[in-house]
Amino acid sequence: MSSLLYSVLVSPLAPEDGGGFVATVPDLPGCISDGETPQEALFNVQDAIESWIEAAEDLGRDVPKPSRQLAYAK
Repeated sequence: MSSLLYSVLVSPLAPEDGGGFVATVPDLPGCISDGETPQEALFNVQDAIESWIEAAEDLGRDVPKPSRQLAYAK
């Protein structure tokens, strides 16, 4: 299962939280990452998604399917 199939929400972090951006994956509870830029947060969350899926499989837990299909404009 590709990590790119999951929707990711990227939001700015408040300065008191260190600034930068946080990326969360709504379909995978607790799956988050961050970065100095939105692009870095999105790049970093791909490893978090893969690790989340691997840990769930190791524990014998179900891995949720992506809740929506993504479309890309050309």
